[in-house]
Amino acid sequence: MTFLFHDESFDFETLRTACFAPYGGADLGEVIVTARAIPDGDEDAWYEQWRATAARVHALGDEALAAGHRVSAREALLRASNYYRTAEFYLRDDPFADDRAKELSSLARGTFGVAASLLDSPVEPVAIPYEDTTLPGYLFLVDDSGTPRPTVIFTSGYDSILEEAYFAVAAAALRRGYNCLAYDGPGQGAALRDQRLFFRPDWEAVLTPVVDFALTRPEIHPGRIALHGYSFGGHLVARAAAFEHRAAALVLDGGIYSYYEATTRLLPAWLLQWALDGRDEEAEHALSLALAGDTSLRWALRNGAWTFGAASIPDYVRRSRPYTLDGVARRITTPSLVFDPDNDFVFKGEPARLHRELRCPSTLVALSEADGAGQHCAYGGRSTLHQHMYDWLDRAL
Repeated sequence: MTFLFHDESFDFETLRTACFAPYGGADLGEVIVTARAIPDGDEDAWYEQWRATAARVHALGDEALAAGHRVSAREALLRASNYYRTAEFYLRDDPFADDRAKELSSLARGTFGVAASLLDSPVEPVAIPYEDTTLPGYLFLVDDSGTPRPTVIFTSGYDSILEEAYFAVAAAALRRGYNCLAYDGPGQGAALRDQRLFFRPDWEAVLTPVVDFALTRPEIHPGRIALHGYSFGGHLVARAAAFEHRAAALVLDGGIYSYYEATTRLLPAWLLQWALDGRDEEAEHALSLALAGDTSLRWALRNGAWTFGAASIPDYVRRSRPYTLDGVARRITTPSLVFDPDNDFVFKGEPARLHRELRCPSTLVALSEADGAGQHCAYGGRSTLHQHMYDWLDRAL
């Protein structure tokens, strides 16, 4: 489903940014004019143009806030946060040292934080105990009554940030009377950038403390908790659900049975074997040639090395091997909803594979390209996905 670019990665990420418009995360005119100024595959221009748009909209929000226009400020700052996230997306050479990446991630968080304080429903920043530290989160509440309500616990993905949760799931949840607890886990958002916590395959060690925290909150109905995994989170949450059985429902927003197999099949077999054999110097040289003209694969491998705490791309490939549900999927007992977009360019086939392996009650929902929802995470059709998701949750809970 081509949108505004010929470059597959640029086109997909632009669609992702634009598809949050129904929830206040974008304005289509701003997306179109920004994209129009970016040559296909030019990562420097991507950064410059999206940052300029984000800064302009940010200024509009600040002006509105100073003048006491609460709604106008909120709307502009929500869009600015999403645009800052988009601007930072391809800065993957060394995000810990890149001042541009650090500035943009801070601005994405800061603008969202102010916007969240201006929402009509309560939003509480939370710190979730995890090992010897805490994970940052937001608890989005339907109201301030303290009434126990069904709640979605949101786990984001391979490149998401906590603040994206509002557009991806929380806004739709609040409209339907659901609370949403979202967090940055290891490898994600502020937990990665500020604490240098990296992805881990045993995600039950992450999700169980989050559920523990949720159960301390009187606003969260203990018998009506749904776990939601977004993108790569669809693998992480499925893994965790094999060991964490206190939730009443499981939503895999793109079920991923084997992250390792799905991602490494993009590499030539001989190059994958070099990485697995530890022939890193040879593999790195070959990769430098292979990735020059492939924006999607170049970004994915660089992001993987960073978020997995790997010393190199071949090291990242080796670290990704445990990310499979072999021997684990059949231990999931929670009733599950698995989304299967029919044109997912990386994880095609994985949701159906996971659905076949589950022994719990499981519903597989195909999301059609003909309906505008066939891309990964149904970008371009999130409203359709939310209708399926929350209508199913209404029945399941």
